[in-house]
Amino acid sequence: MLTNTYQRQVAEAIKEVESRTDAEVMAVVAKEADNYLYISTLWAAFLTLLVSPLIEFLPFWINLQQAVTLQWIVFIVLAVIFRWRPITMRLVPKKIKFWRASNLARRQFLEQDLHATKDRLGLLIFVSEAEHYVEILADRGIAQYITNDNWQRVVENFVQQMKRGKAGEALLVCIEQCGDLLHEAIPTSTIKDELPNHLVVIN
Repeated sequence: MLTNTYQRQVAEAIKEVESRTDAEVMAVVAKEADNYLYISTLWAAFLTLLVSPLIEFLPFWINLQQAVTLQWIVFIVLAVIFRWRPITMRLVPKKIKFWRASNLARRQFLEQDLHATKDRLGLLIFVSEAEHYVEILADRGIAQYITNDNWQRVVENFVQQMKRGKAGEALLVCIEQCGDLLHEAIPTSTIKDELPNHLVVIN
């Protein structure tokens, strides 16, 4: 999703959509919504606490200083292992991942000025790859014509394709589907292009 060729395809798809509607469409892709280092650290600390009751089952005796040293070693090793991204993402509860991704989507809606378009016709397609999270945010000018149920069907299809490793194709299809909904509800009445059409990538 990050190659120059693909980003040109996205820009062309958005431009084509905006030629059929008064809405302003923008796509934002984040590699991840958070690094979740605090989660991996908390897991390492929690598991390290379990070392203390297990020490008495060791086949040899260790003194207090050695026990503390052992705990520090366990904590450091676990903290390093848990920072490997595949493991980290498995340790983070789904609810927290979606909460962080949702917050980032709303920040991007504001930072990309989608709330400041004429007649409040901004639409954000937000994707966070690590979380397998997709959200479509429509400003009030669009929301009065298109219900959330319509956007949710587009999102569900996107997520299914993303899980199959087809996130790139899914985004282009998503843009096209959003364009069809927007064209039907808010067809072009004037020529305008208030916001950039390029794919916004957050590393």
